Amino acid sequence: MNPTSRVSLLTGLALAFAVASGCTVRPLLATPDVAPGSVAAAPALSSIAVSPVDTRYAQEVRNHLIFLLNGGAGQPANARYTLDLSVTRSTSAAAQIQVGTDNEPTAGTLTMIASYTIKDGQTAQPVATGRRQVTSAYDVPRQEFAALRAVRDAEDRAARELAELLRLALGQDLARIGGQS
Repeated sequence: MNPTSRVSLLTGLALAFAVASGCTVRPLLATPDVAPGSVAAAPALSSIAVSPVDTRYAQEVRNHLIFLLNGGAGQPANARYTLDLSVTRSTSAAAQIQVGTDNEPTAGTLTMIASYTIKDGQTAQPVATGRRQVTSAYDVPRQEFAALRAVRDAEDRAARELAELLRLALGQDLARIGGQS
């Protein structure tokens, strides 16, 4: 390797390190005054009050979301934002087997969809909207109660996953609108 190519290689390497050192990466919901490695609740997320819902599976999503937003502390007393949440679900047979003359489903898929609107707590004006979807598979046993319980367990799994997705989406929405100040 000649000296000119070695110098240009070292110069290019130094330039690459200089550019890379200017990049900063931090968690989306981090607060700047918290030491690395420690955990702190994002102030904007803990200032969201989740409106009541009307179905069992929507209540599961709401309960998990409130826990995730506030670290188990419940709803905030003076919320800066209000979250209107609408949750729907549908089930479908994923596989069928032939037993005698009936086609009986042996596996199912549950899809849970949440649509949300974040509103300003003082003006009630929408500041962000979104939609998230989760799919959960389950087995359908022959016993009727066991089949009903399998659907409920799939709803509960989907509700937990959907709440986690919603927390991330809400954090992104609030960061975009400047809610982290």
